[in-house]
Amino acid sequence: MAANNYPTSLFSSNLKFENENKFGGKLSIAGCPADSLIKEFGSPLFVIDQDDFYLRTKAWKLAMDSEFEKNNLYYAAKSFISVEIAKWLKELNVGLDVCSGGELLVALAAKFPSENIEFHGNNKSEAEIKLAIESEVGVIVLDSFDEINRVSSIAKSLNKTQKVYLRLTPGVEVHTHEFISTAHEDVKFGFSIASGSASDAIDKCMNESNLELSGIHCHIGSQIFEVEGFITAAKRLIEVLASFKKKFGKELAELNIGGGYGIAYTPKEVAISPELVIPAVAKIIKSECQRLNISVPKISIEPGRAIVGPTTTTIYEVGTTKDVTLDDGSTRKYISVDGGMSDNIRPALYGATYSAFLANRSSIANAVKSRVVGKHCESGDILISNIEFPEDVKPGDLLAIPATGAYGRSMASNYNHIPRPAVVTVQKGSAKLILRRETEQDLLNLDVDQAPRRLS
Repeated sequence: MAANNYPTSLFSSNLKFENENKFGGKLSIAGCPADSLIKEFGSPLFVIDQDDFYLRTKAWKLAMDSEFEKNNLYYAAKSFISVEIAKWLKELNVGLDVCSGGELLVALAAKFPSENIEFHGNNKSEAEIKLAIESEVGVIVLDSFDEINRVSSIAKSLNKTQKVYLRLTPGVEVHTHEFISTAHEDVKFGFSIASGSASDAIDKCMNESNLELSGIHCHIGSQIFEVEGFITAAKRLIEVLASFKKKFGKELAELNIGGGYGIAYTPKEVAISPELVIPAVAKIIKSECQRLNISVPKISIEPGRAIVGPTTTTIYEVGTTKDVTLDDGSTRKYISVDGGMSDNIRPALYGATYSAFLANRSSIANAVKSRVVGKHCESGDILISNIEFPEDVKPGDLLAIPATGAYGRSMASNYNHIPRPAVVTVQKGSAKLILRRETEQDLLNLDVDQAPRRLS
């Protein structure tokens, strides 16, 4: 396949509406009808289009292979990970970027090759670091001076030398929400280039005999649509590599420029494609390396949302509707579904926008001002604040919200003691359960009844 087959709309490539109109229609994903999926697996439900996941992963991989002789594609596990997803990534021969011991254990449970795992995180515990080193992960990305000491000490205790990167902060401001912007100076991640902290961290790593400093890393943020931020960050990191060569008389062989590639959440948005961003970044990397007389390093990227986000659609069942009269005399229809902020916190957390469609039928009713809300005891439990929806929407209807693969299930909670939804994958008319639905008994099993113990 070619990179220009990369789909840039908010829908997975095998999602279809029968009798489609602007409100939706009878939905099927990879040949699996939405109503049949809900009948079989319950609601709410995360539905992942497997072929679409493969298509997107291969598009990013092809773009990298086309531009860089030496490269790595890491999938960012924080967007969504499970044992099944890790098995797909193993089959696709791409790496896995994890940022906790839990994500690492999922990868190991899938028998994912540890040498293709990259371990992130700004506050890795000693237990997590020990697990990573004992599991022989390919690289640990260091985020603070405390962590340099911690990883070096644990590696020494295990009589190992651990390959590491340093996460650097290139001072790049990008157009995204402040909660997902990660490369400006006032942020918890990495070592600042501008302040000299990055240079000091490099010196420290070079003096640690149990650390093998192999490269540098940055991640400028998430949900970014412009290439300029990636270009600026790459340029500043290449300058660090040139300074390293000048100081130490050798080159750092690897450069990870992170992820953050934006996807569409509404019909008006268009995802940033690998064929747009990768050649642009490659051009500046190659020209800067030539200008500064250093070799082009092995280049890595970390797409997560860009791969799994559009593959997944959440299907809800409408429970109640209510017409509310507003201060200006107009009416808004509140459409309450059987999920909400416990399975998609992004709208409440930083105002993320989504689209919704009828999934069990089409409608030719009049469009009315509407709001899609969840079932939680919280006024902010809003999935879509403003949307035009048919006035005949009613209890029992199914609603589909596309592009929920990134961070929906990963950030899901048990607020109000609501069990988290199931996750299924679909392919060529067949569906497979990969994460079962939680039950109330699962939640009750966490409760214990122990006698109090006196602590000294």
